[in-house]
Amino acid sequence: MSTKEQLIQDIQNLLNTHEKVTTTAINPNLLKFMDEDTLKSIIGSLLNQKEASAENNMEWLEQFKKENL
Repeated sequence: MSTKEQLIQDIQNLLNTHEKVTTTAINPNLLKFMDEDTLKSIIGSLLNQKEASAENNMEWLEQFKKENL
C-alpha cells in the first residue's frame, strides 16, 4: 500500500469513528489528485474536530455533574 493510499484509508477510518455517522467509504479516485501534505492536513482537521468534540462533551459532563450533586 502506498503512502497516499494509507492516508486515504486513515481519513476513511477517522470519518467512521464519528458518532452518529454511518459507515463512510471513500472512493480513492476522489482523493488521488491531492498530494500527501493535503491529505495529512485533512487528517489533522479531522483529529482537531474529534478533539474539540471530546472537550465539549467533557465540559458538558462536568457541568451536568455539578448541577446534579
